Amino acid sequence: MSTLLVHHPKFLEHLTPLGHPERPDRIRAVDRILEHERFQALERELAPLGTILQAELAHPADYVENIRVAMPEDGLIRIDEDTTVSPGSWEAALRGVGGVCMAVDEVFSRRVSNAFCAIRPPGHHAERSRAMGFCLFNNAAAAARWAQRTHGAERVAIMDFDVHHGNGTQDIFWNDGSVLYASTHQMPLYPGTGALNETGEKNTIVNAPLRSGDGGAEFREAFEIAILPRIADFRPDLIVISAGFDGHHRDPLGGLNLVEADFAWATAKLMDLADAHAGGRLVSVLEGGYDLEGLAKSVAAHVMTLMTA
Repeated sequence: MSTLLVHHPKFLEHLTPLGHPERPDRIRAVDRILEHERFQALERELAPLGTILQAELAHPADYVENIRVAMPEDGLIRIDEDTTVSPGSWEAALRGVGGVCMAVDEVFSRRVSNAFCAIRPPGHHAERSRAMGFCLFNNAAAAARWAQRTHGAERVAIMDFDVHHGNGTQDIFWNDGSVLYASTHQMPLYPGTGALNETGEKNTIVNAPLRSGDGGAEFREAFEIAILPRIADFRPDLIVISAGFDGHHRDPLGGLNLVEADFAWATAKLMDLADAHAGGRLVSVLEGGYDLEGLAKSVAAHVMTLMTA
C-alpha cells in the first residue's frame, strides 16, 4: 500500500495580514517540495469540502455557526489578536476538516497505509468553543471523532509534536477516556498550557514539556520515556499526528533546536506503534512550521518516512 497526500489549492485562499507567519506561502513550500521526483509514488487526492456536521464533531453547533457568520465578503477580519479570516477562509477550514475525515476513511478502508494532510489553517489551538492561535476548527480532533463514529474505533491516540502546546485538543478531550492526547512542546511559550500535571479527568492527557534550547536528544528522550509507552499501553485503533514543524531550529516562533532527522525518527516510532496496535493506521495533519525552508525540509523527511510503510 501507499501513502496518501491530501491537498487542495483552496488552502491558499485563506489569507492573513502581510507579515503574518501563518501565510499561504507555507502551503506553497510544502506543495513545491512534494512535487519532487522522490515523492511521485504518493497517492494524491484533493480535500473534499467538509460538512457542518464534520466540523461539529469537534465543536458545538453554535460555535461553528459563529465562525461561518464571521467571514467577511472582502478584506480581512480578526477573530482574535492572532487569528484572521478572509473570504476564502470558510472553504479552506471546511476542506481541512473534510480532508482529514477522508484520510481517516482511506486508512480504515486499507486503500492506503497512512496519510499526510497538507492543510491550513492549522487546528490544534482551536478549543471546543474558542478560535485562537491561527486556528478555526480542530482538524485532529475531528479526525479522531470521525474514526470513532464512522469506523467504530474505540480508542484514538493523538500525538502532537508542534513547538506550541495543543491547548485546543487538550480542551476537547479533557474528560474523554477514549482519546489519548500526548504532546511534546516548549514551555514556557504560547499558549501557556501543557504542564506535566495537566493529565485530564481520565488520565489520558500526557504532556512532556521541553525547555528553550532543547534539541534532538531531549526531544527523543521525552518520546521514549513519557510518550511512546503511554501510547503503547493505550493500544489505539488509530494514531493521529498533529504534525507541527516549528520545533525546527530555523523557526522564528520557537526556541527548540530540532532538525529534520528528529521528525523522521518520531514519525518512524509512531508508525511502529501504529503497526503494533492499529493495523498501521496513521493520519498526519499539518499544524505549525513558519520558516519556509525548515518547514519544507521537515515535511519532506516526515513524508519520506511515512512512505516506508
